[in-house]
Amino acid sequence: MNKNMKNYSVNKTINLLINKYRKKNNKFSYPLLDDAFSNNDLSKGIKVILSGQLTMSKETKNFEKLFAKKIKAKYAVMVNSGSSANLLATFAACNPMRKKRFKKGDEVLIPALCWSTSLWPLVQSGLKPKFVDVDPYTLNVNSKDLIKKITNKTKVIMIIHALGNSSEIDLISNYAKKKNIILIEDTCESLGSKYKGKSLGTFGDFGTYSFYYSHQISSGEGGMIVCNNRADYDLLQSLRSHGWTRNLSNRKKIEKKYPNLDNRFIFANSGFNLRPTDISASIGNNQFKRLSKFKNIRKKNRDKIISGLKKSKKWKNQYNFFKINKNIDPSFFGFPIFLSKRYSHKKFSLIKYLNKKGIENRPIISGNFLNQPSAKLYKFKQKAKDFPNAQIVQERGFFIGLHAKPINKFQLKLIVDSLLSF
Repeated sequence: MNKNMKNYSVNKTINLLINKYRKKNNKFSYPLLDDAFSNNDLSKGIKVILSGQLTMSKETKNFEKLFAKKIKAKYAVMVNSGSSANLLATFAACNPMRKKRFKKGDEVLIPALCWSTSLWPLVQSGLKPKFVDVDPYTLNVNSKDLIKKITNKTKVIMIIHALGNSSEIDLISNYAKKKNIILIEDTCESLGSKYKGKSLGTFGDFGTYSFYYSHQISSGEGGMIVCNNRADYDLLQSLRSHGWTRNLSNRKKIEKKYPNLDNRFIFANSGFNLRPTDISASIGNNQFKRLSKFKNIRKKNRDKIISGLKKSKKWKNQYNFFKINKNIDPSFFGFPIFLSKRYSHKKFSLIKYLNKKGIENRPIISGNFLNQPSAKLYKFKQKAKDFPNAQIVQERGFFIGLHAKPINKFQLKLIVDSLLSF
């Protein structure tokens, strides 16, 4: 059997198995994401399993190269989740091997509307958070308000690009460079979004991304960090894998200093095991090639839902919509909805109603994070009441999914009728 015939036979067998054992999510009529993985995505993952090279091999390297090229960053490092990406970026930014680094006790600015693993790596590395309020309808910090809160103690800014949107990130980035402040962009919800033609995540020292199942692309679990500095790239690779020297550009120089150590296992730094599998990388890589297609379909689906709601005069009294910041070319995965002030007390009733109708939904990030029980374990000087806009998002906001394939008439009618009939 020649190579082409063998590949055809393997592909046919894999597709037969996928079609036989694949199960649909029947819990929701309109889930956050419908059919996260195509047959081709699953086929890529199965082929990796059959190859026996499961952990961070050629598939991971190929994905990293393609990702960096498309995002227009010099370097990309894949990890096992978006949360791990934030963890790794934070610990790289304070590492003794980095010339420009923050120290314990330094101040970090972060939106009050944030995710758990955007905040806690900063706290765990010794930073003191200073929370900043957000615009309740763009979900992002006001850049001018953020800059006003910068003091001599501010050494780090963590920007969170929420649901495909952004603040004036160029203004923040320029100010951070001027003041020698480390800028980390949490872009886990905004892969594919651009500000003035430049990809979000590429303005700061580090940009992080997530490939969770309901995000712009999915590898099940997975994440990526981008940077533009070779030394940072070396550092990220070392910290990702135990702190060993294998991926350092000066590996041989270090090895010569320690001739009595096995050069396969020389640990030049602290580290973690945040390595991805090649299974995730192969699926993520395959989906990433379709990101532009997904982006366009999601935009069209969003327009259809808005158009459907606006056919009724009723929506104006009940709901407000997400506002896209100027200069943003957004990449969505969710459709945020805000109850009008007069109906804010009915949010949980609405969520239960949507669940009953089969429409899966989620809160916007984690709401005003200072309300979370974990925040109460730490003696933050600021309180939840200090951030009224983040509180508005928590009390009145939620989102439903925007699928990566065209919404059908049944789904559109279900969403529109359910929202308007409540």
